[in-house]
Amino acid sequence: MTRVLIVDDDPMVCTAIEIYLEREGFEVTVADGGEAGLRALEVSRFDLMLVDIFMPHMRGFESIRIFHERAPTIPLVAMSGYAFANLDSPAPDFLRMALELGATRCLRKPFTPGALLAVVNESLAEARSRFSGIAQSN
Repeated sequence: MTRVLIVDDDPMVCTAIEIYLEREGFEVTVADGGEAGLRALEVSRFDLMLVDIFMPHMRGFESIRIFHERAPTIPLVAMSGYAFANLDSPAPDFLRMALELGATRCLRKPFTPGALLAVVNESLAEARSRFSGIAQSN
């Protein structure tokens, strides 16, 4: 069974993702922040991580960087629902920044269950093909 770690401080988001992925046959672990996510990563093996960019305490960017350092082979999907108050001002592209820190894909909140499943499946397929390429070259 494919194991997914969700790291998000919003319990409603976690519950929605958890319910949908479990219905699709995934085994899901929820962590309510970066520290809890790192603890989960230390005691369990995961096939994919979904990490919110904006969380209190350990910020999502810091979490993404550390998760990627500790588990570089696990695909990491960065999520963000950040909205800027002033759309006329130049805004940093937080999802692009997450990709530069090691995320394999990004999801902008709110997203549909179909978009979630597509990103999860694409990330897993890409990781499997990368792993099989490494195994065949050895």
